[in-house]
Amino acid sequence: MPRLLLAPMEGLADDVLREVLTRVDGYDHAVTEFVRVSGTLLPVRSFTRISPELRAGSATSSGTPVRVQLLGSDPVCMADNAAQLAQLNPAGIDLNFGCPAPTVNRHRGGAALLDEPELLFAIACAVRQAVPAHIPFTAKMRLGVTDTGKALDCARALADGGVVGLVVHARTKTDGYRPPAHWEWVGRIADVVNVPVVANGEVWNEEDWRRCRSVSGAADVMLGRGAVSDPFLARRIRAGAEAPPDREAEWAELQPLIAEFWLRVLAKVEARHAPGRLKQWLKLLARNFVQAERLYADARIQRDVATVSHVLGTHGIPVLKAAA
Repeated sequence: MPRLLLAPMEGLADDVLREVLTRVDGYDHAVTEFVRVSGTLLPVRSFTRISPELRAGSATSSGTPVRVQLLGSDPVCMADNAAQLAQLNPAGIDLNFGCPAPTVNRHRGGAALLDEPELLFAIACAVRQAVPAHIPFTAKMRLGVTDTGKALDCARALADGGVVGLVVHARTKTDGYRPPAHWEWVGRIADVVNVPVVANGEVWNEEDWRRCRSVSGAADVMLGRGAVSDPFLARRIRAGAEAPPDREAEWAELQPLIAEFWLRVLAKVEARHAPGRLKQWLKLLARNFVQAERLYADARIQRDVATVSHVLGTHGIPVLKAAA
C-alpha cells in the first residue's frame, strides 16, 4: 500500500493536533513542526517541547511514529544537535528546507537555502555522519526560492549527502501556499535521485490524491492542510472509498475529537491563547463540514474559555463529559 504521511505544519499542527488526527488512523508516520537550530547545542527539553512523543517511544498514543524536524543552516551545529536528538531515539530525523515564512528565511532557514545546493549537501553529510544508521534520516524541500532552476541540484545534493527519503512540496518559496502545486516536478526530481520521493502540496481530497500520484509518478503522498480540514481523508484513501464522504457520520465521529482537542489545548497553552487555537482548526474544518462552519460562526467572536466551552456544548460537543 502506498504510504500516507502527516506533514509538519508550523503554527498549525503541534503535538495536540497530531494526537487527534492520528487517532483517526491512516498515517505511516507524522513529522513535527521544526526545531530551530542556531548556533548552540539545544537542551533535551527543546526537542521534547516540540515532540512530547519522544517520552513515549516517539509515537502518538495510537502508535503513529513521529519524526522530529530540524531547521538550520550551519552544518556543524545541525550535526551536533542531530546527535543530541538521536540520543532520544526518535522515529526519524528530518531536515527542513521548505518553510517559506519570511521570519525564518531572513535568518537563513528553510526554503531560503534552496539557492545553495552545496550548503544543503554539507548539512546533509554532517547530519548523516552524526546520526546512527538505524534512525531514518530524511529531508523536505520546495522547488526553489523564486524559480525551479536549482530544484534538481538541491535534490541531488540531499540524496548524495545521505538522506534516505525526500519529500517535495511542489511549489517554490515565493509561491507560498498559492495553488497550483507543480506535481510534475516531483517526478522530475525522482528521476535524478536514488531515494524514495514523496509528493506534497495541494492535496485536499481523494481526487487530488489520485491526480497528484498520476502527474508526479510518486506512490507516496504527504498530507498537510488537507488532512487538517478533513481528518478522515487518509482513512478514506486507505479504504479506496469511491462514494462521496458521509459527512454526517464523520461529524458524529469528529465531535469527541474536537472536545479532546479543546481540553488538550487548555492543558497546554495560556487560557487567552486557547480559543484562537480552536478557531484556527474550526475554520479549516468548515471547508468540508457545514456543522463546523456553524460552530465557527458562533465561536469566532468569543475569547473567554468558559464561553467557548459553552458554545461547544450547544453544538453537541460536551466538553465536561469528554473530560471525565
